[in-house]
This record gives sequence, structure tokens and C-alpha cells, in this order.
Amino acid sequence: MAGLASEICNHIASIFSKPTTHPPALDLMVAELASIASQNGCVFLYGVGREGLMLKALCMRLAHLGLAVHFVFDMTTPPITSKDLLIASAGSGGFSTVDAICSVAKSHGGRVLLLTAQPETGSSVKYADAVAYVAAQTMADDGEGGGGGGEKSRTLLPMGSVYEGAMFVLFEMVVYKLGEVLGESPEAIRARHTNLE
Repeated sequence: MAGLASEICNHIASIFSKPTTHPPALDLMVAELASIASQNGCVFLYGVGREGLMLKALCMRLAHLGLAVHFVFDMTTPPITSKDLLIASAGSGGFSTVDAICSVAKSHGGRVLLLTAQPETGSSVKYADAVAYVAAQTMADDGEGGGGGGEKSRTLLPMGSVYEGAMFVLFEMVVYKLGEVLGESPEAIRARHTNLE
């Protein structure tokens, strides 16, 4: 079991050492979030499927850091304004709902930070003020896991699992670094955790 876990963790860790001409996603996200926090703006998050689940986890941690955060489509989500930030994910480059949400955010003056593995070609990129490039396999480049000859092999991390795992790790790094920037103590973070469980 430990060997399999190590193999998965090493595969995800390798995503963060790939050479790129894009600014590091960690630095970009921390800077964007720190800027919004300093202006007392709101942070909105949106993604579909498992990408959305990773963003919900980030939403919770940002709330623990004291930011005003909302996941799009929650019942209490307020309107976005020009002092706010939308963080959206389109790992494979674009989804119709992500495109629509980003378009609405832009039309109301909100800033858009897009997470994607397709920073050059995705349909959602045109709405982004900033693009956090996560150099991981998604459904767009998964193929069918086959070699030659029509025989399919089973991959360890299929479909978008590498991208989604990289999102989780990236977000944990973001929360750690952002906590430092904002001067948040572990006690203050813990005090914001829900007690209605």
C-alpha cells in the first residue's frame, strides 16, 4: 500500500517541477488572493465535477484564513463586484458553464483567475485576467490509456486524476503561503472552523 501511495504522490509532485514559461501557479494565486484580501473583496470559486470538489476544499480553507469566500451556486452567494475575484478551473481548457460564469464575472467588473492545463488553447482563457498553469494530464489529453495494437492498459491515475490531485496539493501550498502573508496563526485559523458538526 505504501508503495502505491508513494508512486501516486511522486507522480503528482513531478507536475510542479516541469519547466514552463508561465509564472508559477503558487506565486500567482497567493498574490491574487493577498491583493483581494487587502481590499476586503470577496473570492468566488467555481469548477465542475472533481475539479469543483477541489475548489470547494480551497473555499473552506480560505474561509478559515478569514477571507470572504463563496462557491458559485451556493444559496448565500452574493453578486460579484469590481473589487472581487473569481477563481475558476477548466483543466481541459474550457467547459460551457465555466465559460458562462467567467463571462458574467467579467461583465460585472470582477477579476478572473483561471486554473487550467491548457493555457494556450482553452475557451475559458479568453475571460481570464490571470492564468494559473497546472501542467498535468486532464481528460483532454488522457487518450484511452492504450499502447499500440488496440490493447488498453490500466493507468494509475486515469482521466483527470493527475490534474485534480495537483490542484489539491497546489491549494494546500497556497493556503500555507497565504497564511504567512496574512499573518494568520494556527489558533486563529482553527477558531474559524465550524462547530456545527
